[in-house]
Amino acid sequence: MPARVRKGDQVKVISGKDKGKTGQVLRVEPKKGRVFIEGLNIQKRHQKPRTVRDTQRGGEVGGVIEKEGPIHLSNVMPLDPKTGDPTRVGTTTDEGGRRVRLARRTGEAFE
Repeated sequence: MPARVRKGDQVKVISGKDKGKTGQVLRVEPKKGRVFIEGLNIQKRHQKPRTVRDTQRGGEVGGVIEKEGPIHLSNVMPLDPKTGDPTRVGTTTDEGGRRVRLARRTGEAFE
């Protein structure tokens, strides 16, 4: 069965601290039921500096690193490709017999 949300989809957060914001899905963890959305649920992590030799070779620099945190799948809705409104997702089969995701709001197929 096709996933409701995939990498690259535009989604809107419907609950939580980032409610109402939209962004592009960077990564999906289907087993955990979580998504990572570009620029949302930013978390700060303190990282120890690497040695000077590693830094010169492009290693990580120490300090406070900000990165996206996970958001549960139930807290996001995909945006309709036609109108840009949040929509539920259905499935159907095309002429080739492949499953295709459909926006319930307009019936438009996702890319």
